Amino acid sequence: MPTSLLGALWVVPALPLLGFLMNGALALWRPQARTAVSTIGVAVLVLACGAAVAAVAGFAGLHPAAPLVIRYWEWMPVGDLRVDFALQFDQLSAVMVLVVTGVGALIHVFSVGYMQADAGYARYFAYLNLFVFFMLMLVLGASFPVMFVGWEGVGLCSYLLIGFWFNEQINADAGKKAFIVNRIGDVGFLIAMFLIFRATGSLDFGPVFGRAAMVFPPAGASVTAITLFLFLGCTGKSAQIPLFTWLPDAMQGPTPVSALIHAATMVTAGVYLVARCNVLFALSPLGSATVAGVGALTALFAATIALKQWDIKRVLAYSTISQLGYMFLGVGTGAYAAGIFHLVTHAFFKALLFLGSGSVIHAMHHAYHATHAHDDAQDMRNMGGLRRYLPWTAALMWIATLAIAGIPPLSGFFSKDEILGAAFALGTAEPAWLVYWAMGIAAALLTAFYMTRLMLYTFHGPNRTGDKEREHLHEAPWVMTGPLVVLGVLSVVGGALNLPELMGGGAALQHWLEPVTALADRMRPVVELSHAMEWTLVGGAVLVAALGIVGAVRLLHPEALVPARLAPPETGLERLLWKKWYVDEIYDAVMVRPVQWLAREVLWKTIDLRLVDGLLVNGSATASRALGWLGSRLQTGEVGFYVALFVVGVLLVVGGAMR
Repeated sequence: MPTSLLGALWVVPALPLLGFLMNGALALWRPQARTAVSTIGVAVLVLACGAAVAAVAGFAGLHPAAPLVIRYWEWMPVGDLRVDFALQFDQLSAVMVLVVTGVGALIHVFSVGYMQADAGYARYFAYLNLFVFFMLMLVLGASFPVMFVGWEGVGLCSYLLIGFWFNEQINADAGKKAFIVNRIGDVGFLIAMFLIFRATGSLDFGPVFGRAAMVFPPAGASVTAITLFLFLGCTGKSAQIPLFTWLPDAMQGPTPVSALIHAATMVTAGVYLVARCNVLFALSPLGSATVAGVGALTALFAATIALKQWDIKRVLAYSTISQLGYMFLGVGTGAYAAGIFHLVTHAFFKALLFLGSGSVIHAMHHAYHATHAHDDAQDMRNMGGLRRYLPWTAALMWIATLAIAGIPPLSGFFSKDEILGAAFALGTAEPAWLVYWAMGIAAALLTAFYMTRLMLYTFHGPNRTGDKEREHLHEAPWVMTGPLVVLGVLSVVGGALNLPELMGGGAALQHWLEPVTALADRMRPVVELSHAMEWTLVGGAVLVAALGIVGAVRLLHPEALVPARLAPPETGLERLLWKKWYVDEIYDAVMVRPVQWLAREVLWKTIDLRLVDGLLVNGSATASRALGWLGSRLQTGEVGFYVALFVVGVLLVVGGAMR
């Protein structure tokens, strides 16, 4: 392996870690040094992206068939368990590293303008740099334990960044909710690691995946249990049913944080894990079907909720949950390249949508602050007609909207179409998979509808901000708009990464990932569709997207909206969707309150206060005091009394001995 590649690889995660240490020091001792914070925070990501490009270029020049594993030091040598701190570089991690550092760098640049006036500016960039470091450790780790360090690290950073403005209770609660819900899924990941080590005797990716076909019988109970526990971890990190409820509340953090979590880092970790463990999932049809089924159901379920949300960021949050469902549908059907392809294109257009919404919120906050108004700056009912004041943001967000809706030739069309085509192809052999395909089509229709709704209510129709506020609306500075332009270009041309052979492309990303997925691909049945059927599916997908867009334009009336403070309450089905199918309330009634009752009434008041404190601690103290009091009564100082006690004692001993 070339020395340049070896050097470039460890530099990639080291630079964001250095940025965290330097900005963390500034946050403690010189929090007002904003220029230094901005320079460090952005520079380490730009340099990390450059190092990542150099590493990928050096790796591509080698044309390796096997992953390159670089071991740095011995970490956990315990009995039969040997875990080194090692990084692994292959075609899959190369894609992830470029996405994390590239999109992450753009989000850091945007943050300079968005967070400039925040009192916690240095602390914010320290956390943001640390977030990227842990995500890079997650995708570069050469073993499950090293990956788990990154896995837990991004969970920690999500807690710190979602609850960044922790002085408000709602923000602190959102951070805690994300942290706790993710811990539930992480238990599944831990159990899966224990089962993997028991079966294979290793936790390094190479030995585990190399021995999998010999150790695990196809469709066996052991490999099925492992894949299901791994997927439980994925449902937490990637916000899938049943552990999706934390992600909408994550909107309480700064908007660039939402962009980083939703586009380039944390929520993609679960999809990456399934793709990385493709051999294990290929050996478990039930595990793969569960991944695909939960993904399809989540895609449709989250899309229904997004139909009636008014907070612009909350619409995008449920959109992310839905699009992650598509990715899991892809990797669950065995179309690992298609799932990763959608992960990449989604990073482009979802980062653009979130940063665009940040530009809108920035303008709204500025207008309300200037006029001392107190309306919700994130509620779409308080917006309207903003295309006249934010033309760049409106145009770029329309590009992202058409991309996520699946309109050709934008990137989202190609990646989503590949996933739906793979599900349909499996359905021709196993009709049950057609249900997943149908759910994906329905979710695509709803996606086009609710994203068009977002754009209509935000940028079109009459302006509802107020006469005085309208005068202060303006486009964001170029430090914020510039990253939007770059992401807009990527959203347009990103489909070229894996342009299918059906359309004259070479399926470049699919061929690039073949060394990683080859073994799993050989284990799965190959179902080929005719070109006529493929074109029919493409046409159907475009028709569905167009129907959703046209339906929203025809059915929705932005001119009829009133500001949020004047809006009538939601009723019927609209209220059900607005309240998110009452999932949070159901979880609260079924799980949260019973656990709180158990903790407070049983564990605390009964066992702790009455049994432990009352009986054992206080009871033993009372008994000791009673014995002490009794002993003190016997100490009279009178010799005759002592002689009498002595005689009584002797008689009792003699009497006992004579029995």
